[in-house]
Amino acid sequence: MNSDPSSLQPPEAPYRRGRLGSRPPVPGPVGGDPSGRGLKLLTRMRQAMRVRRYSRRTERAYVAWIRRYVRFHALRHPGDLGQAEVTAFLTHLAESVKVSASTQNQALAALLFLYGEVMERPVGWLAALVRAPDKKRLPAVLTREEIKAILAGMRGTPLLVAQLLYGTGLRLIEALTLRVKDVDFARHEIIVRGGKGDRDRVTVLPQTLAESLRRHLIEVRTQHQRDMAAGAGVVALPAALAAKYSGAGREWGWQWVFPSSRTYRPSAAAVLRRHHFHESAMQRAFHVAVLRSGIAKPAHCHTLRHSFATHLLETGYDIRTVQELLGHRDVRTTMIYTHVLNRGGLGVRSPMDTL
Repeated sequence: MNSDPSSLQPPEAPYRRGRLGSRPPVPGPVGGDPSGRGLKLLTRMRQAMRVRRYSRRTERAYVAWIRRYVRFHALRHPGDLGQAEVTAFLTHLAESVKVSASTQNQALAALLFLYGEVMERPVGWLAALVRAPDKKRLPAVLTREEIKAILAGMRGTPLLVAQLLYGTGLRLIEALTLRVKDVDFARHEIIVRGGKGDRDRVTVLPQTLAESLRRHLIEVRTQHQRDMAAGAGVVALPAALAAKYSGAGREWGWQWVFPSSRTYRPSAAAVLRRHHFHESAMQRAFHVAVLRSGIAKPAHCHTLRHSFATHLLETGYDIRTVQELLGHRDVRTTMIYTHVLNRGGLGVRSPMDTL
């Protein structure tokens, strides 16, 4: 995302370039710029999040919220704004835009980070703002027959990814960023590296998918060999591994299990690379398959993860096992799937069924 604050300027309102990062200190509860005056505010915010190992998705979300906050207040610098302006922005989100409680709380978290960690101002008044209560909703769950109907309308890589999502409980981004070395056919395991919360875990590799995945990897390896012969074939590596292991980016084990069909060049001097299969392409393919199946439920890729957990509990697996497979930090998160225990022989029988 472009970090140049001048992109926030509407045609009818002049705006001095660099104002968000290089202005002098401003008195007030949240004003000032105690460090890094030579950097734009959004640049400093990105740096602060990267030092604290925030995910790139969180970084993009927080920066987007700060841009939106500045636009809402007619491009005034955040240092000139206080509790009343923050409250007005959050109220606007809830009443006019009608965002969900979790979305409103994410906007508040971005503002807390901006004022507390980037601008280094006291944020007691900001932390004291009432957070929107996040309502608990039961997840949409597909039956086995519905999953079969959806998978029947898919082909190629999207089909294999969807099967993997349901068979392993992976999140979509976890499946798409799998590396070849993290698929263990001998132990029928998949190692998830740096999942949500930057935690590793192990989940099951369905035996029924093993052969399909092997054939897929043969095709991927052939494509990788062609890329290598053309002087490409380097994959992006996490953290600083590219500097530590200079040749690792070309090794087969580090390649994406689901690479993109297109190549890209990260810079003018860099060699061609392949990104992993994109989330949007997978989401479109799944959405089309749901429409073709005629299923009325609001199903999306993450619904397969919900179905994985629910069907395991229905089968009789204990909740701690499901928690480990899903990678939940707290078992209370996993307990949302125990609603399945209220159905069938273990649940309440309707009096209508006794007539």
